Amino acid sequence: MTALTDDDLHYFNEGSHLSLYARLGAHLCSGPDGSPGARFAVWAPDAQYASVVGDFNGWDRGANPLKTAGHSGIWEGFVPGVKKGAVYKFHIASKHALYRADKADPFAFHAELPPKTGSVVWDLDFEWSDADWMRKRKAKNSVEAPMSVYEVHLGSWMRVPEEGGRSLSYREVAPRLAAYCVQQGFTHVELMPVMEHPFYGSWGYQTTGYFAPTSRYGTPQDFMFLVDTLHRAGVGVILDWVPSHFPTDEHGLGFFDGTHLYEHEDPRQGFHPDWQSFIFNYGRNEVRSFLLSSALFWLDKYHIDGLRVDAVASMLYLDYSRKDGEWIPNRHGGRENIEAIEFLRRLNSEVYARFPDVQTIAEESTAWGGVSRPVYTGGLGFGLKWDMGWMHDTLEYAKKDPVHRRWHHNELTFRMIYAFHESFMLPLSHDEVVHGKGSILRRMPGDDWQKFANLRALYSYQWAQPGKKLLFMGCEFGQWDEWNHEKSLDWHLLAQAPHQGVKRLVGDLNALYRREPALHQLDCDPAGFQWVDSNDGDNSVLSFLRLPRGGKEAVLCVFNMTPVPRYGHRFGVPFPGRWEELLNSDAGEYGGSGVGNGGGVEAEPTPWHAREHSVALSLPPLGALFLKGRRP
Repeated sequence: MTALTDDDLHYFNEGSHLSLYARLGAHLCSGPDGSPGARFAVWAPDAQYASVVGDFNGWDRGANPLKTAGHSGIWEGFVPGVKKGAVYKFHIASKHALYRADKADPFAFHAELPPKTGSVVWDLDFEWSDADWMRKRKAKNSVEAPMSVYEVHLGSWMRVPEEGGRSLSYREVAPRLAAYCVQQGFTHVELMPVMEHPFYGSWGYQTTGYFAPTSRYGTPQDFMFLVDTLHRAGVGVILDWVPSHFPTDEHGLGFFDGTHLYEHEDPRQGFHPDWQSFIFNYGRNEVRSFLLSSALFWLDKYHIDGLRVDAVASMLYLDYSRKDGEWIPNRHGGRENIEAIEFLRRLNSEVYARFPDVQTIAEESTAWGGVSRPVYTGGLGFGLKWDMGWMHDTLEYAKKDPVHRRWHHNELTFRMIYAFHESFMLPLSHDEVVHGKGSILRRMPGDDWQKFANLRALYSYQWAQPGKKLLFMGCEFGQWDEWNHEKSLDWHLLAQAPHQGVKRLVGDLNALYRREPALHQLDCDPAGFQWVDSNDGDNSVLSFLRLPRGGKEAVLCVFNMTPVPRYGHRFGVPFPGRWEELLNSDAGEYGGSGVGNGGGVEAEPTPWHAREHSVALSLPPLGALFLKGRRP
């Protein structure tokens, strides 16, 4: 690796260097005289002295000083004899304060096992075997493709009870997770942040290593093996990425060179009161280069198929979670964070320019317009947005006793007023099963039979609605306890029929979703949805049609949200002929009572719901039906 070029320095200071990971940090190479070693580079513009300290020089702050690279604020130098696996930090002495600190490398590819905080010299050599997936993934990631995402926390998905309940390594989890996703029909895995983080209990959302997968489960190559294994199984990989805030740990990015380098100086802009963490200064060119390079790094070096960007709302609003007087208005006097908005637009523009076959997904919880609309139309440019409103309204409805649901029917129907304003993903994520909320199953009303029936109806409703799907691990088999990151999922529950039934239903819903174009092709297009009856609140019955492109067939989705079976309930349908029953959430194999329609019904020439034909159905208690008809 050669020294930094004038172009490197210019583009870095300009905020448009998109591959800093190839230039800053530590890189094994040969020195000027051909001797092996490593070149180091770090950004610390307010340092008066910077050096590399590590196990190769006895952590001697004077042994390997670095030199400034022009006026860029970057310090660089070559250290002979450094080998892969060497542990190091940058020693920074500020010129503005009596401040000295040993800092982890912001661009490190690998880190010591926490609670140790040193960076580790490493390479990213790996022989990938996922060429077939990479060729085909554009179709797999399209908004017209079925996307059913399994959200996973690697440290607690499955553990090894024989060895003290330790977490599985990247290489151990790879074949198990791939096989499970294939068995259950999930198209993608979304991994809660794997970027290095000092506090395990942050679940990765307090990131210090924006270019390093956590060493808790192995090396960078081990993580590559996990991605490669999932890809070879036909499963995409989405990563949680956190550009909204970072922790205050001394070895991290905060107060990096004795100044607020990565964060704003004023705590009204630079400190997040909810998470007790620093907020990036998106108006600083070099910070934008750092974050843009991080996003592109995972797509480039780890073949990642999508980035779910955490806490976008906290980035968009200067007054997010703040009271009057605790925030500073923008230059126009408003509450919008202009620099963050420009950064997010630039992020999405650069990602899709270089990787048009991936997805960026926003966790954005407000009514901000155009989150998933193109930048050239004034949008933020994300591919998809989490529908937090759907999640909240649906769970509020589902936890109510069925006797009261007739008064809350609008909590299910309201979504269709805005359902196509954005390209949505419907999440039932980790956030819904922590902090005393309990598991989703435990929130369901009624006795145990009704709780499971309600859960099956809820998942059926999620899969029937327009939008991509996301389900957190453990929810797919109805875990009773809320998620605990310190232990494995309760896999032993699968020995019990009701849990096995929920798991089988989710697998069948995924298979149906993938098989039927009507259920996924127009997920983000109003042409793919028609109400049959949205107003039957008195019976707590809901019905609508899902349509594919061309409209030559349709799937009728019907939900009875009470424990009372209903017989001869009539629904208008667009086609005559037989309507085949594709799935019944009350089927015996799922743990239901078996009320159904014998595999299908014939449409009758009886006008109903403004349609010329109709079907009379037996509606199962707390159940969902999917029936398919075709144009003659």
